Amino acid sequence: MNDDRRGAGQKAEDLVEAFLQSKGLKIIDRNVSCRWGEIDIVAQDGKYMVFVEVRSVSESFLVHPFETITRKKQANITKTANWYLKRKGLINAFVRFDVVGVIWRSNGEPEVKWLKGAFDAI
Repeated sequence: MNDDRRGAGQKAEDLVEAFLQSKGLKIIDRNVSCRWGEIDIVAQDGKYMVFVEVRSVSESFLVHPFETITRKKQANITKTANWYLKRKGLINAFVRFDVVGVIWRSNGEPEVKWLKGAFDAI
């Protein structure tokens, strides 16, 4: 990944972390990775362990950020979440998979959209 995309992704993740905290979620971890993939943010929302995928696009992008989560990506997030839960001894935790999309407007302002329960574990 080039430095511009990496920087934009980091900026979007920082923005989403602050957004989720403002909504009452407790951030537990960031950029959790293993052989199956990476989870951008792990948070707690009440009784739920929430695995959050952050998707960032410019407003000129033809597809909404939520539409960029492929079935394969969902499967990799699920595998990574299972690995994380086992590693932390949280195998019986209530789990939710959310996606937060950041659309960068041409004026540089972000529009943040949060989709709770975006997909089920596969």
